[in-house]
Amino acid sequence: MQATVLAWGNPYYSKLTLATVGNKPPDVAVAHLTRAKLLAQGGVLDEITQEDLASVGLSSGDLDQKSWASQRTDGRDIAIPLDTHPFVMFFNQDVIDKAGLLENGKLKTITGLQEFEAALAEVSKVTGGVAITSANVNETATPWRLFQTLYSQISGATPYLGDDGRTLTVDQDAAKEVLGTIAKWSSKGWLNKALDYAGSQTPMFTGKAGFYLQGEWEITTAQSIKGLKFGMVPVPQLFDKPASQADSHTFVLPKKDRTPEQRKQAMGFIKSMLDQSYTWAQGGHVPAYLPLRDSQKYKDLEPQADYAAAADNAAYDPSAWYSGSGSTFETIVGSQFALVQQGASSPDGALKSASDQLQTYLKTPSPL
Repeated sequence: MQATVLAWGNPYYSKLTLATVGNKPPDVAVAHLTRAKLLAQGGVLDEITQEDLASVGLSSGDLDQKSWASQRTDGRDIAIPLDTHPFVMFFNQDVIDKAGLLENGKLKTITGLQEFEAALAEVSKVTGGVAITSANVNETATPWRLFQTLYSQISGATPYLGDDGRTLTVDQDAAKEVLGTIAKWSSKGWLNKALDYAGSQTPMFTGKAGFYLQGEWEITTAQSIKGLKFGMVPVPQLFDKPASQADSHTFVLPKKDRTPEQRKQAMGFIKSMLDQSYTWAQGGHVPAYLPLRDSQKYKDLEPQADYAAAADNAAYDPSAWYSGSGSTFETIVGSQFALVQQGASSPDGALKSASDQLQTYLKTPSPL
């Protein structure tokens, strides 16, 4: 057996698609939920039936209902979620304590833009500089995740894309409100102007910032920093409702001829992975397998359990053949929104530039 490592995003999904079309697919594959839907629409995946689930002692009721409902495509179930991985907020306990925002080792509840900005101001006094960091240099996914999190908190804000990526349906007023808020934080010095992925972690790890925004998978990085006392929470509700940009890793069955025994064997492998998902949860992801997520064992896992509620308010990327985790859409839109944070573009300019660059994709049919 020879192991092959593929870059995440388009290279991996292209390889999976070509392998399936070439009749050499894996028995089971992993796909982000946002990318699995495209594979299903292209006829690359087998449907997963209730009988399939029952054959290994599973039912849809055993799985996180938000991600389970989101995977359903054209009236068919096409993926079994392993997790939800949301955009969250890390905090440095020592800095937050000095800012008067810590209570029994936990971050005090912050609700609403006014309270959050007041907290940023207090943290900035402690650090003498930035209060919160988020990557935006040579990094396009994070600016998109930050935008999508806050944009999805605004009631009535329509998906950025509609009609499976054939139309641009972003709510311009809501988008400008979010980007204007990010620009304000940056201009006041509360939010960094320019930091790459690794550089955005360092201030929180070293006590030079109080907050850090990123996917929860960076928990293991934080845990590796000697002496760092930190916590994690869902991104606070700053607008009308709680929401966090997220995706889910899922198991899918690439289309191939399978005997009933082979099909049950594939399902048995998936079930075995769900049974072991506590290990995955230790690495940060919120488990989709409810017997684990609802267990006392998981509830005692800190700080993982402290942000698990973010999965209930997951805001998945808009549906399109060029959208989803690691996609062309994230690259185009995220690169423009990064410029707003850097002070190099206005909200109006970023939205227009993103729109202009998306036009080709809006008009191009799915290649699948």
